[in-house]
Amino acid sequence: MSGFPKDAMRMLKETSRTFYIPITFLQKELKYSVASAYLVFRAIDEIEDHEEIDNDVKYTVLAKLSELFKQPFDNEEYLRILGPIKDKMPEVTIRLEEWLEACPKDALTIVTNAACEMASGMAKWSKANWSIRTREDLDDYTYYVAGLVGVMLSDLWEHYGGEKTDRELAIGYGRGLQAVNILRNQKEDLDERGVSFVPDGWNRADLFEYAEENLAKADLYMKSLKRKSIILFCRLPLALAHKTLQALKDGREKMTRAEVEQTVEEVQTK
Repeated sequence: MSGFPKDAMRMLKETSRTFYIPITFLQKELKYSVASAYLVFRAIDEIEDHEEIDNDVKYTVLAKLSELFKQPFDNEEYLRILGPIKDKMPEVTIRLEEWLEACPKDALTIVTNAACEMASGMAKWSKANWSIRTREDLDDYTYYVAGLVGVMLSDLWEHYGGEKTDRELAIGYGRGLQAVNILRNQKEDLDERGVSFVPDGWNRADLFEYAEENLAKADLYMKSLKRKSIILFCRLPLALAHKTLQALKDGREKMTRAEVEQTVEEVQTK
């Protein structure tokens, strides 16, 4: 696996600033698997997130895509599924087949199983117009878009590094990061997409509590890790989430670029 496409790393850098740096901390096979997985997830995410596409169309495309992940990937069929929305899709989505091909073969099943589950969950929530009524709804949604990424990463840690972790804490890690994103984008989601991820009867303080509860699980998850490269990978997104949450509590919209850079340095020198 010497030929991991440079273009895939370029695309990763363009689409995922939070995860690009930590991915570079990982050792070869893990680095390539995680990089491929993030590009695959991003490709799916762009369909779910698109402001101009009707929910029923999103549901159909994502449900068919979920099925497609259950067999060897057929790119012609994929482009057929994208058909009506293909012209609206960014490069990362159109080139999904390339990200799957870049994934080390022995990790591909772990990645495609997670992608299959993610597309199916996103299809369900697109159809429901992300109508989050209860805490259970919020848990379900944040599981599909982030918690299962935590589980997939844990599967990769075990596969390549013999690193066993607790599934619930891994889900908490993903959920915690997602909850911070929901808090950060609350106004934007409502104004631009007409979507609220806040359960009925909850206020912003309840959302903060939800984020903190899950980030506490993420902190416990970190304590269970032993391999330095994996610890480095997991530490940065979590540190950024904790600091973003603090910035939001202080009434700011996000961390400053300088704070982000300082955090990146701190994480590497710990």
